[in-house]
Order: sequence, then C-alpha cells, then structure tokens
Amino acid sequence: QVQLVESGGGLVQTGASLTLSCAASGRSFRTYRMGWFRQAPGKEREFVGASNWRGGVAYTGTYADSVKGRFTISRNNAKNTVYLQMSSLKPEDTAVYYCAADRLPAKIIPTTESSYTYWGQGTQVTVSS
Repeated sequence: QVQLVESGGGLVQTGASLTLSCAASGRSFRTYRMGWFRQAPGKEREFVGASNWRGGVAYTGTYADSVKGRFTISRNNAKNTVYLQMSSLKPEDTAVYYCAADRLPAKIIPTTESSYTYWGQGTQVTVSS
C-alpha cells in the first residue's frame, strides 16, 4: 500500500506561481510512476502531468497541453516527495489537484486515471482573476 499526502494548495492571483507537494510512503519511491490530476467544479478529473522512471537516475515526464510550459514535475527521492511547480497560473487552473502513483513504470506514460493505483486526498488550488 502506498499512501500519498498532498500539500501546498491555496488561493493565488492570476499570473502567480505555486508549488504543490506530494509525500509518498514506500521504500521504492524512486521507481514509482507519479502523476498529477485535477478536477474543476462540475468537470471530470483530468490529467495534468506525470513523471516516469526510466532506470538508474533517469526520468521522463509528460504534460497536458493546457499546462505545458507552465507546469513542471520534479522529484526528491530522498524525501519520497514529488512536486508540481505551477507558474503563470490562470483562473482556469482552479481545481482540486490530486497526486497519483503506481508501482510500475511504463514505456509510454499513461494519462488515464485507471493507470494509477494509489491516490491522495487532493488539495485545492484557486486562482483569482
């Protein structure tokens, strides 16, 4: 069982930056595939980005088109933590952000919810205009 705890959400203004954290349990964190999803009010949960282990110290990442160039995923394996660094925030980024994990890395990073086994409780991000 992998437990995930997100933190770092809050209320910010348009154009601001914010970094979310997701602390994970487990001794093999460095090999976990870690993803971020979000769910805006009245909308389905959508993929934001993911980090996938490729062996050794190599990772690959992928991002939704809506956040590409503005959001970055990074990891601190010593702290079992993955981060979602968000910049140039827009009101449409307002959502509950969820961290997700799976023990199995993938050749092609999946973007569907069903591809991730473990989920955090979510953290609210609100971007005011």
